[in-house]
Amino acid sequence: MSSTDFKALFHQFDQLKVVIIGDVMLDTYWWGHTDRISPEAPVPVVSLDKKEQRVGGAANVALNTAALGAHTTVISVIGDDDDGKDLISLLKGHQIDTHYLVSSKERITTNKTRIMSRNQQMMRLDAEYTHDITAEMETALFDAVQLCFKNDKPDVLIFEDYNKGVLTEKLIEKIITLCKEFGIVTSVDPKRKNFLSFKQVDIFKPNLKEVKEGLNLLIEQIDLTTLNRMHQSLQSAIKHKISFITLSEKGVFYQMENDARIIPTHVRNIADVSGAGDTVIAVASLVFAATKNMHLAAEMANIAGGLVCEEVGTAAINKSLFLEECELLLT
Repeated sequence: MSSTDFKALFHQFDQLKVVIIGDVMLDTYWWGHTDRISPEAPVPVVSLDKKEQRVGGAANVALNTAALGAHTTVISVIGDDDDGKDLISLLKGHQIDTHYLVSSKERITTNKTRIMSRNQQMMRLDAEYTHDITAEMETALFDAVQLCFKNDKPDVLIFEDYNKGVLTEKLIEKIITLCKEFGIVTSVDPKRKNFLSFKQVDIFKPNLKEVKEGLNLLIEQIDLTTLNRMHQSLQSAIKHKISFITLSEKGVFYQMENDARIIPTHVRNIADVSGAGDTVIAVASLVFAATKNMHLAAEMANIAGGLVCEEVGTAAINKSLFLEECELLLT
C-alpha cells in the first residue's frame, strides 16, 4: 500500500464504532526507588515516589481503539466502589463511552497494583473476584448490549476475556448470535476457561500458549504446517472464520480460508510486554472491520504490538507514530 492509502485507512478509523465487552480493570502503579534490604525480612524496601492509575484488561483494548480514533464503548460489570468510580473517570477522560457499564454491590472492581523500582516490577497485588457473574447480572449485561446495538449501531465487537467471570458461556453465545443478526464483525482474545465457547466468531486471537493449552497439544516445532493444523483443529471446534495467533518474538500467524501466513516480528527494544495483546486485538479488529483484508490487519497489528512493548506498563498505541511505522515498514 502507498502512504496515501495508509493515511486514508487511518482516517477510516474515525468513522468506526467499536464495542469492547469483557473484564475491565484498574492497573495501579506505585513508583519508587530501592537501595536497601528490609531489616524485618529479606525483601527490598521501596521508597514511594508517586502513584499512578491506568485502565487495564478489556479497558486497555478500549483505550487503544479510542487512541486510533474509533468511537469506543465498553460494556462490563464493575464494583460499586471507589475503584469503579476511578475506572469510569479514567475511561471518560479518554472519550470512551461508559453508559453501558453495570455497577454491582456483589462484585469489586478488579485492581492490579504493581510496585515498581527502576522500571522493574518488584511485586503485584491483585484485588479481584473471579467467579462467574450471577444470572441477574448476565441479563443486565445482555440488555445493555441490545440497547447499545439499537442506539449506536456498532461496526465491530471485541470480546476480551481475562477469566474474571464477566463473560459466561451463555452470554457469549447470545451476543455472537445478536452480532450476526446486526451484521457486526466479532473478534475475541480468549482465555482457557471459555476457550472453545466463542463459536462462529469472525477473528479468534489466542496466543500460542493458549492454543496449546486449549487444545491439549504437545508441539515443539512451530512452522506453517503445525500452525495450519492448529487452525483446522480450532475450526472443527468453534467454526470461526479467521485464526490469528500471536507467536511472541516470532511474530504472528493468521489463516483465513486457504490464505495462511507467518509474519515475523520487527526488531524492537522491549521494555514490557504487558498490554501488547490488547493492542494487537484492537488494531487487527479495526483494520479488518475497515478493509476485510486479514493480511493487512495482521501486518499492522504485528507492528502495533511491538511498538507498545517499548513502553513500561500498559500503554495505548501512539496513532501518529504507528502511522509512520506502517508507512516505513509496509510500503
